[in-house]
Amino acid sequence: AVARSVEPTWKVFGESVQGRPLRMATYGSGPRRVLWVGGIHGNEREGVVATASLPAALLAADRERKVTLTVLEDVNPDGTASKQRGNANGVDLNRNFPTKNFQPHRFFGKQPLSQPESRALHELILTLKPHLVIVAHSWSGDHFINFDGPAQHLAERFAKLSGYPVRESGDMAATPGSLGSWAGVENAIPILTLEYLRGREPNAAWAETEQAILAVVLDA
Repeated sequence: AVARSVEPTWKVFGESVQGRPLRMATYGSGPRRVLWVGGIHGNEREGVVATASLPAALLAADRERKVTLTVLEDVNPDGTASKQRGNANGVDLNRNFPTKNFQPHRFFGKQPLSQPESRALHELILTLKPHLVIVAHSWSGDHFINFDGPAQHLAERFAKLSGYPVRESGDMAATPGSLGSWAGVENAIPILTLEYLRGREPNAAWAETEQAILAVVLDA
């Protein structure tokens, strides 16, 4: 199928510390609700092409009646603008969620959801009630798919189609206050953390994972 070009109709769902808009666009009208988060760490932008290209790939697959896909462009535009992991307050947004293992820290926030970006994403997830959340990250020296919550079968499917190995959260250093812990472990929302190789050219990153991303979005 010829990919139809897709002009996103952006909707603002929050704003950053410095007042940049947090933008989302929705595609399809199906019963399966999937949330794609284009980035949460400002120095991990390897998924930028995947974020821009996924809607057209979904429409080209002609499956928009199966899925309602919500694409978040970037949850941390201030961090992206200054090429830093945290937001403008220096807080790692992926440690600022209301988990049982939250740890107050100047880099994690004094309390959960102390940052406008994490509050906006938390509220959006509660509103959308997604069947799957996928978050684009990158990792120094490696690439893999990580999962939290009831998402093992999706992670294995992703691995098979992409060649990115599955890494379980238990095999890695603890991440208190993470989105994966809050959504996946504590709220049983399947969540996949897609770790591209740090520094990977974004077009290549998308090419390697397009089929796998589509398969888990469609649960096909």
